[in-house]
Amino acid sequence: MEPVVTIVVPCYNEEEVLLETITQLRGLLEELCQDQVISSHSKILFVDDGSRDQTWEIIYKTGLKYTNIRGIKLAKNVGHQNALLAGLFAAIDASDCVVSIDADLQDDINVIRDFVCKYNEGNEIVYGVRKRRDSDTFFKRTTAQGFYTMMKKLGVDLVYNHADFRLMSKRAVKELERFNEVNLFLRGIVPLLGFKTDVVYYDRKERQAGETKYPFKKMVSFAFDGITSFSVSPIRLVLMIGLASFFMSLFFGVYFLMLKFLGHTQTGWTSLITSIWLIGGLQLIAIGVIGEYVGKIYKESKQRPKFIVDIDTFNMPLPRHQLVSQSGEDEFYSHNLREISETN
Repeated sequence: MEPVVTIVVPCYNEEEVLLETITQLRGLLEELCQDQVISSHSKILFVDDGSRDQTWEIIYKTGLKYTNIRGIKLAKNVGHQNALLAGLFAAIDASDCVVSIDADLQDDINVIRDFVCKYNEGNEIVYGVRKRRDSDTFFKRTTAQGFYTMMKKLGVDLVYNHADFRLMSKRAVKELERFNEVNLFLRGIVPLLGFKTDVVYYDRKERQAGETKYPFKKMVSFAFDGITSFSVSPIRLVLMIGLASFFMSLFFGVYFLMLKFLGHTQTGWTSLITSIWLIGGLQLIAIGVIGEYVGKIYKESKQRPKFIVDIDTFNMPLPRHQLVSQSGEDEFYSHNLREISETN
C-alpha cells in the first residue's frame, strides 16, 4: 500500500517565491501519486510563521482551489524550528510519514521520491545531505564546516551537511513529541531517536527569489543554541581558562616577588592595567557563558508552549461560508493570485 505523505513547508515572508514553490511541489505530488509511489491522500502543508507579507493569503487562497494544499497560520513568529514542529505535529496523525523542506526551493524536491523508496525499505528517518557546498560563499562554507567539526568534537551527533530536509515516519515523529525542551535543536535531537536511518545525497540549488531568512546574526544565534543545548563543554572551557589564569597569576606573582627582592623592579602601570583588563574580560566571558545556560534553564522551567496555532486548515474543514462553487472558486483564485503577482 502506498504511504500517505505530507510535505511540511515552514514559511516566513516568502511571498516572492511561494507561488513557484506551490507549483513545483504540487506537480511533484501529483506525479508521485500517478506513479503510485505515494497515496492520493497525500498533501502539502504550509506553516506560516507569523509572516508580515501576503504569505498566508497565498496559502489560504491556494487551499480553496486545491484539496491537497493546506495551511497552518501561527499566532506569531516563533522561529523556523518551532514552526517546523508545528507542521510535523499537526500532520502526523493523518500521515504515514512526513517530509520537511524549506520554502526557498534550494533543496532538490526530486529526491523526495528517493526518500519514500528508502522509507519503504524500512527506514524510519531519511536525511537529505548536500553533496557539496559550491553554491555557498567562502565565508558561509568555512563557518558551516567549522560548526560541524566543532559539534563533533563536543560529542554532538550531527549528520554532516544536513539541514532540515528529511523524511520522518509516524513512529519517529511520535517519539519526537516526547521531547519537551523549549530549546529544541532538531538537527541534534532527530539523531537521538536512534531508529533505522539512511541518507540521500543531492545538489543544493540557488535561491529562486526573495532573501535568505538566516542572515549572519541568526546563523550565529542558531549555532550557539545548538552548542549550549547539547553540551556543557563551554562551561568546562571557562573553568579550564580560569584555572590556567589562576596558575599563571601564581607563577608571575612569584616571579615579580623575586624581582622585587633582587631590586630589578620598576614602577609602572602597564602590566597592572593589562592584568586588570585580562582578568576582567575573562570574568565577563565566564559570567556570560554561565548566564546563557541559566537563561535556558529559566525558559525550560516555565514550560511555555512552543507555538500557538491561529488558523488550521489541515485538521479543520474550511467554514461553510468560505466554500464557493468550482467556477466561482477558480475565478476567485485566479483573480487574487494575479493581484498578488502584480503586487510583487
